Parts: sequence; C-alpha cells; structure tokens
Amino acid sequence: MTDDSALRTVDVARESGYSVQQVRDLERLGVIPAATRSSNGYRAYAPVHVQALRAYRGLAGAVGPVAARQLMADLWTRTVTEAAAAINAVHVGLARERDEVLRAQQALWAIESEAAHHGAIESEAAPHGAVEAEAAHHGAAEGADTMTITELAAALGVRTSTLRFWEREGLVAPERVTSLRARRYDASAIRAARIVAALRGSGYGIPAVRDIIDSLHSLQDGCGPERVRHILVERLDRIAARSVELLRAGADLAAVLDSLTPARAPAPA
Repeated sequence: MTDDSALRTVDVARESGYSVQQVRDLERLGVIPAATRSSNGYRAYAPVHVQALRAYRGLAGAVGPVAARQLMADLWTRTVTEAAAAINAVHVGLARERDEVLRAQQALWAIESEAAHHGAIESEAAPHGAVEAEAAHHGAAEGADTMTITELAAALGVRTSTLRFWEREGLVAPERVTSLRARRYDASAIRAARIVAALRGSGYGIPAVRDIIDSLHSLQDGCGPERVRHILVERLDRIAARSVELLRAGADLAAVLDSLTPARAPAPA
C-alpha cells in the first residue's frame, strides 16, 4: 500500500527550488533527515523536508552556507528547547555585529571630532601652555576609559591573539605594556580597534586596513574618514539583508522545530 501524501525527490525539488541532485546532496549532508523508502525502493519525503530546505536557504543567506549546513544538521539531533536556543543565537550574533558597526561609526565620529578640536586650538595660536593644558586634560579623560586586552577582545568578539596580531601589524597599539607584558588600551586605541574589527568583518585584508587606519591617523584630507564611513554603511546594509533572510526563514524554521522531540523533563529526585 502506498502513502499518497509522500513526496518524490522531484516534488521536493520543485517545491523547495533546489535541483534533484541538490536535494540528494543536502540529504547526504544532514541538512534534511534521511527520506524513508517506499515499498518499491524510491525515496519518500514529507512536507517537513521541503520546509527544512527552505529554512536552510534563509539560514545560508544569514550566516553563509557552511554554517547553515552545520546548524541544520545539528538541529535534527536537538530537542525543541535546544534547537530554539541555537536559532536565537543566530539572531543575537547578527544583532551583535550590527552593534559593533554602530560603535565603529561612533569611533570614527570621535576621531574626526578630536582632530577638528585640536586643529581649532592650534589655529587660534593659543599660548604654548594652553595647548599643553588642553592635551593633558584630553589625555586624562581618555585615561578614565581604558581596557585590558581581555576586556577589549571580549568587547569586539575576537581572541586576544587577534589583538596581538593587529598590534604586530601596526593596526592597534596599546597605551602601555607593563613589565609583565600586560596590555592596557586607552580610548584612542579602543576606537581604532573598533574600526579595525569592522573593516576586517567587511572582508578587508590587513594591507588595506593598514592604509585606511593610517589615513585616519593623518587626516590630511577627507578621503580616509569618508571611505570608512562608506564601508560601515555598506556593512550595516549587508547585516540588514542577512537579518531579512533569517526572518524570511522563520516560519519554515518553526515547522522544523515543531517536528523535533519536546524538551525532556528533569529526572525525579
């Protein structure tokens, strides 16, 4: 007796937008559960297979195909509670990326404001002592906002070894390194690190990042800041597009979760 509700591979391909071969490949990779076999040996799929493939497409647009494949394969081994937490983590990750870019924009604004402020003081031909007093005051203000290498790495979502690598490449310099080689970063270094993190997240290589950071430090013309501003706006647009892809996958992800095992009740004491 055949199951009239069963879907053939060609049906799943048509409904999901993938080719027949892609459906088989994604099944082999664990993106969708293994199909059952009908009495004649052909694959028999259910509607949840189509929904899973649609969910995968949205996830791939949000986090990339490799991460999406790993996440989908993992979801099938989880309870509803665990799987929902994994999907929520994707939303949180995108929100964090967006927050970091916004902080980089604030850092860029601070760098430009600082340069304009110092330029205004020098253009007024203030007495030498007044310039020194202003510099001392600014330095004291920055000193009140410092981070250790561990704190800065956590704030940026990178490893401490990454910050040390950026230091070796001349991208970010700590305010000081103690005799115990403990690093502290002042407000200026923190701002630079936020911009470096945003540029690296946008796919820029080390040489390109170094050129941009050097142009920001010199601020001889508006090209440096304007270039960074454009990069950051583009990155925000890409994050927004990825967020839309994740939202578009929402209903299909919910269907996948509905098919999973409910959360296990705790064992009695």
